[in-house]
Amino acid sequence: MLRTRLDLDRIHAARRVIDPVFLDTPLYPCEALGRRLGCAVSVKVETVNPVRSFKGRATELVTSLLGEQGRAAVVCASAGNLGQALAWSGRRRGLDVTVVASRRASVAKLDRVRALGAELELVDGDIETARERAADIARERGVRLLEDSLDVETCEGAATIGLELARARRGFDTVLIALGGGAMATGIGYALKSLAPGVEVICVQPAGAPAMTRSWHERRVVTTESTDTIADGVAGRHPIPEVLDDLLAVADDAVLVRESSIITGIRLLLEHADLVVEPSAALGVAAVLEDRDRFRGRHVVTVVCGGNVDPHAHERWVRG
Repeated sequence: MLRTRLDLDRIHAARRVIDPVFLDTPLYPCEALGRRLGCAVSVKVETVNPVRSFKGRATELVTSLLGEQGRAAVVCASAGNLGQALAWSGRRRGLDVTVVASRRASVAKLDRVRALGAELELVDGDIETARERAADIARERGVRLLEDSLDVETCEGAATIGLELARARRGFDTVLIALGGGAMATGIGYALKSLAPGVEVICVQPAGAPAMTRSWHERRVVTTESTDTIADGVAGRHPIPEVLDDLLAVADDAVLVRESSIITGIRLLLEHADLVVEPSAALGVAAVLEDRDRFRGRHVVTVVCGGNVDPHAHERWVRG
């Protein structure tokens, strides 16, 4: 019996309120990428939807619940993807959405938040500063604060990916999941450990933003003073204790990867899978690149979690 905040019945119910445009995303073997990496590789593609990331699964669930509660407004902090998804889902349900982000966030992501109709407030500092400001706004306006990973709905929305993987079970034995705040890793991990417990769940984080991985290994919250990574979507510094507890229950391992491996992963996903991805989405490929012996002879699924990338940065990484 898994002891987490998540519930399998609620995860199944979430599929009934999430717009189908986010569900049943492609899962297919990529033989060319597998040959390059030295193991069988399948990709679960979460970028072919209106917000180009898996976050829409969570925001569809959250905004549906807010509508049932008669709430009219919501605020969140975001590095870009959650903000886009919340803006999309909120607009669909007539909610006023405010997104707080760092001035250093991806311009491409911020432009899409604005284009989707959300109020965007920029702050100096990083995502942790944005979280503090979002909490202030929620108190000042008396509106709902959506806290990614802490709010269990964000984990259970992501867990619907795990339901789809468990249902497919096309011979894979390992799933590689990008690790940031932990919503996707705990959600997918919980669904897999509940329905396909033999699958190994490995979380992957940049060495330049290692807080959650260090916390998992030490079994206590470990914070960092700063981050230094191109994978902005997973660059948190302050792990949430409740999320760490969930992660400890469902993850088999958590590993760190170098920036050079992330860039190579971006290039390989373009060359061999024709996928334009943001750095966070290349973490699974980076993990295989850095430990080929571990994955040789195995069949891994890597979750391609986002495609919101600045085109100039992407071109620079691809060209090397």
